[in-house]
Amino acid sequence: METITAESSWNECLEIIQDNISYQKYKSWFEPIKPVKLKDDTLTIQVPSQFWYEWLEEHYYNMLRSTIAKVLGKEGKLEYSVLLEKSDKLEDNRSVRLPQQPMPPSKPQEMNTYSDYHPGRIENPFVIPGIRKANIESNLNNNYVFERYIEGDCNRLARSAAMAIAENPGKNSFNPFFIYGTTGLGKTHLVQSIGNKIKQQFGDEFSVLYVSSETFTNEFVQAIRNNRASEFSMFYRNIDVLIVDDIQFFSGKEKTQEEFFHIFNALHQEGKQIILSSDRAPKDVPDIEERLISRFSWGLSADLQIPEYETRYAILERKANDNGIYIDSNIIEFIAHNFKSNVRDLEGAIIKLLATASLKHIDEIDLQMAKSVLKDMVKSSHTQISIETIQNYVCEYFGIDTNKVREKTRKQEIVEARQVAMYLSKKFTKSSLKTIGLQFGGRDHSTVIHAITTIEERLSTSPKHKRILQELEQKLEVATL
Repeated sequence: METITAESSWNECLEIIQDNISYQKYKSWFEPIKPVKLKDDTLTIQVPSQFWYEWLEEHYYNMLRSTIAKVLGKEGKLEYSVLLEKSDKLEDNRSVRLPQQPMPPSKPQEMNTYSDYHPGRIENPFVIPGIRKANIESNLNNNYVFERYIEGDCNRLARSAAMAIAENPGKNSFNPFFIYGTTGLGKTHLVQSIGNKIKQQFGDEFSVLYVSSETFTNEFVQAIRNNRASEFSMFYRNIDVLIVDDIQFFSGKEKTQEEFFHIFNALHQEGKQIILSSDRAPKDVPDIEERLISRFSWGLSADLQIPEYETRYAILERKANDNGIYIDSNIIEFIAHNFKSNVRDLEGAIIKLLATASLKHIDEIDLQMAKSVLKDMVKSSHTQISIETIQNYVCEYFGIDTNKVREKTRKQEIVEARQVAMYLSKKFTKSSLKTIGLQFGGRDHSTVIHAITTIEERLSTSPKHKRILQELEQKLEVATL
């Protein structure tokens, strides 16, 4: 019989973790971890610093919890050994032992739950209205609060409306509240801030639930398979504040849209608060039923813009303060000037600096180190461009409305513009074929492949098309400087 050791258990955990996160994140955050010991179903792992421990708990707690349960069983626990001082031998390192956040109490088996496909979130989703409220885990990240959301010209309307909703959920004119903007601008932070503020002010008076559109869809599919669609519907209709993130991924999912339509109507009619987010305005979300688009526009739609320099600077200062470190103003200026596209890139730059300093045991970060560590990210940030921007450039060049390339039309001039835009989207962005197709009216990846192949053939045979592509590529290259 094979002996179970700390090393074999952690290796088994790593195999699961590798399947659930990107290779880069795995290399950065999990490969440096060392298993220390396994005793009484408790696995102790050694991490390089206190910051490392806090980062894992903040961003990977749920994944680690479920992974430990799979490897060590439901009684399994995880403890951290945090290095305080470096030495050559593992056993000579001084460290402090820190437990993982407490596991939620196990639920009685006889309870009627959704745990077969959404473990740990809902204690009792199907209760008779008027008898008892469902005891719901809101899925909110406690770090997403208004106090940490920096206000600027780029988000003032959205933040002000969000605050008003948190003060008076369901009894305001902002219902539904629809926030939209490109990736990394803080949509998830803002919608979760509303939920956290409501829970802070009203406690259990309001049931609050944050859910991604992907999770909602997966739950609905499972409910149908298990003949529990009516329970699924009843559960969501009893939520007081429903927050659905990335609503654009309902695109093309007809049954999910129909179910959400009925849930939306029931909630709205009862004066319950609905909060939605998307990467584009309601009217621009492809392959969504018109009746849903209409309802998305009933309340307030507010967009998030790319943050201006002053807001970027303030965000970086707050991020540094939150991590309890001092970063020289010259370094903050350098990052603020070089990372302009979104908030996520700004935070990523700070995190990379902190991680590098932690690994190399550097007490003070200077500008030279910052430039060296971030040089690849700076280069990358200068070459990023969105599919929407490419669509705008191409449609302006061809003299047509941008929305036309997202519509289902076979007019020759629109088809040509669409194919050119798809070709350039593949060349200038890191988006997958599926993502590109979704941005062009919900088309599938085979349509994108056909467009790319068509343009490549024309480039080799048509001087006219070669000139068109050269002019457009030149415009896009200038736009990324």
